[in-house]
Amino acid sequence: MIRFSLHCDKDHEFEGWFGSSADYDGQSERGLIECPTCGSRQIGKALMAPAVAVSRDMPARPLAMDPEKRVMMRKLREMVQALKRNSEDVGDRFADEARKIHHGEAEVRGIIGQASSDDARSLIEEGIEIAPLPEFPEDLS
Repeated sequence: MIRFSLHCDKDHEFEGWFGSSADYDGQSERGLIECPTCGSRQIGKALMAPAVAVSRDMPARPLAMDPEKRVMMRKLREMVQALKRNSEDVGDRFADEARKIHHGEAEVRGIIGQASSDDARSLIEEGIEIAPLPEFPEDLS
């Protein structure tokens, strides 16, 4: 998996995960990448700092919390909780179940679970839409 920092033509910034740079290029050319803020499909890659490995005890990307960001973080937590409540947890069968749903061999429904980075990469390369769910410190306790 490769993470790109992206921006739309209205200067909204967001991240996207892709199996490869070519995967990003293909999805971009087909108009499959969309700004989560405004829905624009005019997307470009932004400059991105290299990832730096840190201790598991410290978040890799800390966020200073002003009142506006606290509200946004609360809303993000609520959205993730709603996704989890309204999805079936298939555990480590995630990749297999996602393929079955994609190929019409299983009921179409929201699922969550675990997948290795190789499985996630394969799903994306097969055109199966998946996304990582953020984990919050409360989720880890």
